[in-house]
Amino acid sequence: MPHLSTYVALADHSEQTLADSLRAVAEGHARQADVFHTCNTLAGWSDQHRQDLAPVVERYGEQEDVDEPERLRADALTSTREGEIGLLRDLQDLHLLATLVHSTWTVIAQGAQGLRDQQLLDVATSSREETTRQLTWLTTRMKQAAPQALIVAP
Repeated sequence: MPHLSTYVALADHSEQTLADSLRAVAEGHARQADVFHTCNTLAGWSDQHRQDLAPVVERYGEQEDVDEPERLRADALTSTREGEIGLLRDLQDLHLLATLVHSTWTVIAQGAQGLRDQQLLDVATSSREETTRQLTWLTTRMKQAAPQALIVAP
């Protein structure tokens, strides 16, 4: 199952990248209490998704796609931007990462159904559902931040 192992690796690495990026944004925007606490909570969810995936990694392995590393990998946010516009842009970056994670779980769920692998299907389904909640919070927080960032003079 070389292709499934490619997506298992993508899910594992993408969740790690999302968790690291959520923590970076939490620290970078710690003055915003909701951002600090919620981003740390959401990072914990991504950590849990990786733990839930571990038995699947043992079974199927992780195949790095050496032909397309840039296309199948996202970089973590290593630094954050300042101010309201910075927060808005950082939230957008997180949203892009979470969208990658969400679509990866969707693909894995389809593969799990084809394989009739209930354990993998359960992991993919629950992880995708929590990623949907991560995306919902990020969208809501971007909507909240946008007027302040875009309209109010610095």
